[in-house]
Amino acid sequence: MKAALAPLPPVSLRPMHPKDISIQDFTYDLPEERIAKYPLEVRDQSKLLVWKSGQITESIYQHLHEQLPADSLLVCNNTKVVEARLLFQKATGGQIEIFCLEPDDRYSDITTAMLSRGEVYWRCLIGGAKKWKEGSLVLDVSYQGQTLTIHATKEASLHDCFLIHFTWTQSSISFAEVLHAAGSIPLPPYLNRATEASDVERYQTVYAQHDGSVAAPTAGLHFTERVLNNLAIKNIHPAFVTLHVGAGTFKPVKAAKLEDHDMHAEWIDVDASLIQQLQQASRKIIAIGTTSLRTIETLYWMGVKVLHHTQKSAITAITIDDLMMHQWDAYELPQDISRTNALQGLLDWMQANNNQRLMCKTQILIAPGYRIRMADALITNFHQPQSTLLLLISAVVGDAWRNIYQHALANNYRFLSYGDGSLLWCKD
Repeated sequence: MKAALAPLPPVSLRPMHPKDISIQDFTYDLPEERIAKYPLEVRDQSKLLVWKSGQITESIYQHLHEQLPADSLLVCNNTKVVEARLLFQKATGGQIEIFCLEPDDRYSDITTAMLSRGEVYWRCLIGGAKKWKEGSLVLDVSYQGQTLTIHATKEASLHDCFLIHFTWTQSSISFAEVLHAAGSIPLPPYLNRATEASDVERYQTVYAQHDGSVAAPTAGLHFTERVLNNLAIKNIHPAFVTLHVGAGTFKPVKAAKLEDHDMHAEWIDVDASLIQQLQQASRKIIAIGTTSLRTIETLYWMGVKVLHHTQKSAITAITIDDLMMHQWDAYELPQDISRTNALQGLLDWMQANNNQRLMCKTQILIAPGYRIRMADALITNFHQPQSTLLLLISAVVGDAWRNIYQHALANNYRFLSYGDGSLLWCKD
């Protein structure tokens, strides 16, 4: 017999603007034992809840091809989780943990910063910051048969982190290589366990390629070569975007009203050919993960911004800073631009500026009241209560998220990063 679920809190009427949303309306009871501390032995055996037109059915990821129409386009995030946790030694013998969040603003994009040689400036969290009074920290590791010595110097205290200046002795190697040699994979804090050897492989997607994330795009963790081959038989192929997932993805909404929550910004890196694929797609578009969805929705609104700015200035006068998505932009820009026209505007801007790749930050906030423009369905895991990810789910399926999560809890689905997942068809 299944345990009875505690009643969910009453739903308030949906506001016209998400600034007025009360985060208390997006909570549910998640028992600790429902959080998957480890992945299943075989990735594609994870359960898959399918929601479409108000109906729930069940499957597993191995059979995902049975759930998608032929010729669908999968949009996948090929970011790679970096070994962002570094343990440094103090002169007195104690240890200080430095968690590398993102590069300093002096770098134009995260790839450039990752390829820095000899030194780099990075925004970091520090475990035991009060114990680090002054001076540099030192870490010695073996790299390619030689000793690699890394120094960390505290440059500045920022409002929610520290700016750290890293230098290392082998100036011919990049910061990405430094992290590979000296760091460890940062697991989500809610797993409450140390990183193990198996996590090095399992906390990456099979298609991970570009270094930059401190958290995995977890919807993709269930994909295997078998899944991709089965999809290919139906002419369903992946197209790749890159959104480097920041630690802000775990940041709970602590403000009573969403208006007072500061949405985290993350780096995206997209090729013009992918934008062309999206613009020309008459087939179903399936976003693999919330990060993929946030990326392609950002592309739409960047195109809207191009069209908006060209009413007042030449297209070559528009800068990448003009196009960056801030958290409320999507609710305040014109709402009647077609996907085709928006993406064409973005492509025209890229061509006018001789750009084949788009690299910038996005702070887009997708919450109830938002209409999905770029995807027909979302594949995603089950997310934490009172999180911006759960707000995004509500934007996709409406208030049905409650029934979906109740069903998952009642039927022994595993939650969060290493848990099971869902295929959610957009309510519109």
